[in-house]
Amino acid sequence: QLQLSESGGGLVQAGDSLRLSCAASELAFKGYSMGWFQQAPGKLREFVAYISLNGSYTNYADSKKDRFTISRDLAKNTVYLQIDSLKPEDTAVYYCAASPWLTGTTMPDAYRYWGQGTQVTVSS
Repeated sequence: QLQLSESGGGLVQAGDSLRLSCAASELAFKGYSMGWFQQAPGKLREFVAYISLNGSYTNYADSKKDRFTISRDLAKNTVYLQIDSLKPEDTAVYYCAASPWLTGTTMPDAYRYWGQGTQVTVSS
């Protein structure tokens, strides 16, 4: 069973940048596309971005294309989410997830494994 552990969240000011990390427990990581989701207080979990198995293909939610960058390091079994020019509306718990889909998907139900989440709070 793949275990995922996010890190890198925290309390930051508007305009700052953060890089979230998601470390996977085993080499099986290479067999999964990876996604990031966010869940703001009182809202449903929303798709942010995904990256394919080999990292060659990425996709973003329309509202995330300008400031969010997903990447993965296969040697380190880690996927990243870079967030630039943070805004208060980015405040949320961010989750990484692993899907058996080759290229990735926006659908949360298609992800088999989830991390515990990391809190990002952006003050104005």
